[in-house]
Amino acid sequence: MSQRSNRPVDWESLVTENENRLYRAALAILGHPQEAEDAVQDAFVRYLERAPENLEHPSAWLMRVLVNGCKSRLRLAWRRVGPLPDTLPAPGPEEQEELEELFSLPPEDRAVIHLHYYEGYSTAEIAKMLGCQPGTVRSRLFRARERLKKLMDL
Repeated sequence: MSQRSNRPVDWESLVTENENRLYRAALAILGHPQEAEDAVQDAFVRYLERAPENLEHPSAWLMRVLVNGCKSRLRLAWRRVGPLPDTLPAPGPEEQEELEELFSLPPEDRAVIHLHYYEGYSTAEIAKMLGCQPGTVRSRLFRARERLKKLMDL
């Protein structure tokens, strides 16, 4: 049994408050709805199994675990990125083109764009999540913004 089982956890609130944003982050990084769902589920399982005692920010911990899990999934040899699925939950047709452009970026660029602009993390926080230097995150953000500008001007 996990060591978290003896602590009171409002599991329903934790899942309800985090599942959508974790899914959006995983989808932005992985590009496949089913893989994103699996990654989110894995992050919650890891929370149950391995989250430290008296965790101050479970949402941040979950996001870091999710990002690391997505990075691991991207390293798998059998994984192939396909076209953006039609079933992607996008609010409107005007955003479909932007999402297509975002998904044309490499996974590491998609990750920093999503974490910075959609989740609101600082470059230092993203660097900690991704296990790299803040300068690397800033470089990836710059490179991704430049590529998106070129794509949107076409």
